[in-house]
Amino acid sequence: MSPSPSSRPAPSSPENSAAAPPPSLTEIEPYGVERIPDADRGASPLDLFRLAFGGANTFSTCVLGAFPILFGLSFWQGLAATLLGVLAGALILCPMAVFGPVNGTNNAVSSSAHLGVHGRVIGSFLSLLTAVAFFSLSVWSSGDALVGGAHRLFGLARGDLSYVVAYALFAGLVLVVCVYGFRFMLFVNKIAVVSATVLFLLGAVAFAGDFDPSYAGIFTDSADAATRDLFWPSFIGSALIVLSNPVSFGAFLGDWSRYIPASTPHRRVIGAAFLSQIATLVPFVFGLATASIIATQAPKYVDPAAPDFVGGLLAVSPSWFFLPVCLIALIGGMSTGTTALYGTGLDFSSVFPRLSRVQATVLIGMLSIAFIFVGRFGFNLVQSISTFATMIITCTTPWMVVMMLGFLTRRGWYDPDALQVFNRRQRGGRYWFAHGWNWRGLTAWWVSAVIGVLFTNIPGQFVGPLGDLADGIDIGLPLSLTVSAVLFLTLLWLFPEPRAVYGPQGARLVRTVDVPVPEITGPGTEADEGRRVPVV
Repeated sequence: MSPSPSSRPAPSSPENSAAAPPPSLTEIEPYGVERIPDADRGASPLDLFRLAFGGANTFSTCVLGAFPILFGLSFWQGLAATLLGVLAGALILCPMAVFGPVNGTNNAVSSSAHLGVHGRVIGSFLSLLTAVAFFSLSVWSSGDALVGGAHRLFGLARGDLSYVVAYALFAGLVLVVCVYGFRFMLFVNKIAVVSATVLFLLGAVAFAGDFDPSYAGIFTDSADAATRDLFWPSFIGSALIVLSNPVSFGAFLGDWSRYIPASTPHRRVIGAAFLSQIATLVPFVFGLATASIIATQAPKYVDPAAPDFVGGLLAVSPSWFFLPVCLIALIGGMSTGTTALYGTGLDFSSVFPRLSRVQATVLIGMLSIAFIFVGRFGFNLVQSISTFATMIITCTTPWMVVMMLGFLTRRGWYDPDALQVFNRRQRGGRYWFAHGWNWRGLTAWWVSAVIGVLFTNIPGQFVGPLGDLADGIDIGLPLSLTVSAVLFLTLLWLFPEPRAVYGPQGARLVRTVDVPVPEITGPGTEADEGRRVPVV
């Protein structure tokens, strides 16, 4: 599919004039969530790959990669669960990359077309929760690695003060990068993609002598019947935790792909997003392999009741690898933290119009940092971060399904001006639906999300009220995916949307109804200008 002409500026638009030289890295990004002019879109699918891969090429992904071992799987069973999770997650995620180039804005704003002018705040809320969860995981894992490495190298005390300083400095650096914006973040990720990958491959050399691919886990032939019954719940649970990593980027892809020109073929954009997640097998397998070594040589660090992957990694690492561990923590953590935090600050500058992008980024960053310290030192929430992330993904995935099916039924056609109604504090337009809410998409989302939570079963962490109906297997996410797709298409067929939202080529797969489009009114419109009293 190619972008509709109506989704791009006219050829005579000043936006299509010769592009000015790109701003310097130290120039603060001027754009919020308004449509990026074509002349200022200088990014490529390769840049999208760097941002999406760089954001996951870090210790936080290694921590998620260790969960198959924590759940008792063997190395090969864990590898199969990891491959399944990464591949499924990449396939679910990659279509979300097309909204940015088509609409020139982020995915939460684009969701106005399917959830309504006001319903788009659902995407903003989901992105906030996702950003806080993965930003926190990044700061915790990277901060712990820095303190642990400094302790082994220089004898630094591993007290609370050391962790406070490490977390504060690390979170502060991430916040500075996010304030400067897209180009600075892209610069950081260009470095992170290459350097972190090299360091992980260096880790393969460091642990080659200790790694034993025959690590058996607990589901062996000699295991009792009760233990063997837990195999499939543990396997599926591991795959879903791995899958949560690629799916977590769903709300953020548009933050970066909006700088890609609208004329870029969709297959290249989708391919870049897909390959960026396949590449995360590097940190995932590193986490899986080293976790199997830890389970053999230092099993106290993989106790499911109190896992400490970073501590275990430092305990089994050769001394010459301590410095690379610290570098991975610094470089990779910066990449993950910036990709998680940047988009949320960007989006909340539109939810709260009194705040600029910079102000919103600082506000969300400070709240996230407060959550980090409370969770780490107050309530010990670190052990529950995987549960938190999985629950967020269970709620985010049906939102993504509504978006992707909406794109399919609309044939990729959108009205960029109508998408900005909420941000301008206006009313009306093609996506006004029922007072700014499209109950079809909203119903498909919340019903599917609730069903997903009810059927969630994460061994030893969270079991929904209906989580045991499938013999302990977590079917929450597959159910929410299926229900959201079937319910949304059914509602679109039974209760057709206005013909005007589908553009010149009409709808695909669903019916439409001819109803008038409400006029856009409010600040900046002709009607608003007419109401103003001229100054004499």
